[in-house]
Order: sequence, then C-alpha cells, then structure tokens
Amino acid sequence: MDPLTHSLAGATISRLGFKRKASLWVLLIASVAPDLDYISRIWGPDMFLRYHRGITHGLLALLVIPLIIALIFGFRKGFFYYYFISFLGYGTHILMDLTNQYGTRILSPIDWNPYSLDITFIIDPYISIGLLLCAVFCAFNKKRAVVISALTIVLLLSYAGGRYYLHNKTRDFVKARLEANTYKICPMPNAFLRWWFITKSGNEIKVGFADLFTQRICVQDTFIVADKDPLIEQSKETRVVKNFLYLANFPYAEIKTDKNRRVVVWRELAYSFMPGDHFTAKVVFDENNKILRSEFKF
Repeated sequence: MDPLTHSLAGATISRLGFKRKASLWVLLIASVAPDLDYISRIWGPDMFLRYHRGITHGLLALLVIPLIIALIFGFRKGFFYYYFISFLGYGTHILMDLTNQYGTRILSPIDWNPYSLDITFIIDPYISIGLLLCAVFCAFNKKRAVVISALTIVLLLSYAGGRYYLHNKTRDFVKARLEANTYKICPMPNAFLRWWFITKSGNEIKVGFADLFTQRICVQDTFIVADKDPLIEQSKETRVVKNFLYLANFPYAEIKTDKNRRVVVWRELAYSFMPGDHFTAKVVFDENNKILRSEFKF
C-alpha cells in the first residue's frame, strides 16, 4: 500500500476511542514508520526493490520501533499506552502490506523470504477511498467518529475476506483446468473476478488470466526456460540483476538485439500483465560482449 493509505489507516484507528493527547500523531507516525526504507531509493530503483519491505517490515522492527516511538511520546507519562497504540499502528501497516502481491519479509531477520497473501494489488483504490471517506465523515460528524471508524474497519476486513475467498476460488478454478507443478494467482488492478495466473511445469511457464464471471481461462503467453546462455549468466553478475532476482518469483530472461548491441531483458512474469517495461531489468552488451550499462524499471 502507499504511504497515504497507511496514514489514513492510522487516522481511522485513532478515532476508536484513543483520546489521549498526541494519540493521533503517534498513530500517524507508527502507521507510516515501516516505510522508512524508502530512503533506499537514493541508491537506485534496484536497491529500493531489494530493501523495501525488508527489516522495517519484520517482527523485530514491530517490537523495537514502537518502543522508540513510545519513549519519545510517553517517556514521562503514558509509556505503555503509547507503546500499545504504536504497536497497533505499526502492525496494521505490516498486515496491509502482507495482503498484496509485492511481498513482505515479515519474519526478518530470521527468514528473509517474502510472504504475501496475493489478494490485493500494490495500490488498492477501494481501500484508499474507503479510508478517505471515513476521514471525511468523521470530520463532519465527530460525535459518531468511533462508530464510523469501527464500521469502516469491519467493511474493509470483509472486503479483504471476500478477496481471499475469490483468490482461493480462482486457484481451484485454474488447477482444475491446467496441469502444472506450481501455481500462483495474482490480483489485477480494479478487478474482482478476473485474476492473473502463472503456472510452471518443468521448464514451461504459462501466464494469462482467469475470469470467474465468464468461467474461462485465457493463456496469453507460454515461456520456455532455455538452457543456460553465457550472456544471461554474465548478466547475473550485475548489481541490478542480482537485486531483481532477489525479489522475483517467476523471472524470465531473453536476449534481444538493438543495432550492434545485445540486450538481456529480465522480466518478472507475475507482473507481465502490466503494459510497458514494468518490473524489468536490462543489461546492455557491446559487440564484444562487454557490459555497457544495466538498469531496472518498476
């Protein structure tokens, strides 16, 4: 989720009867604090890809960072109160990020593998709009702010539960129609009944969408993972590709020619439904197979 949605979530929680001084500010800070790793953008998009939703989104940070926030706001009085609401805001951020397909290293630093429920897209406008409407209604009806906020949270939890049900329904739907060893179901932007799927069987990967409304599956592309190519293997030595492979679940590399240069293009097939060069890493070689440059695009 984006920082604005997280801050709106913190504001919504603050209206659930937390009336002490600075409660709103504590929850706003705690709800966006896990995204401190945005600072990694300074070193390039590929470094951001590697470190975003890492240690700051893990269980250790969930215990430590709310402690720091509580010490700042409740050093003299109300430490445990501020620690509780900081923990609540921080934990809500992690759980919201866990719902989408980007993945969150929630068990770091014990386990650095990303985990995801794959039920919401990276940015979900329905969650954002719901929280924004809650903030507007509460501003104009402060007496019923607790009820409005509680109702909003119930509705959003129901929304997440519904998407979890549809995700599993789609998975079963695809499994019944396509034979494979590995299945992954991903949400598509602004879609409820249409989901993106990736299946892998041996060296064959299929991607496409499954539509629960029309009860049909459309395989949009089939990729064959070829034997190791020296140029592809050489591209793996670049920082950009190393960081790309650190996160990618279904990476696929192909070699393209651009004038006298050859380009190794790495794609994350979980996002291949997106137009353009989203989630791709490129390594450009000259005619002597020397690396000229590498880049990553979200």
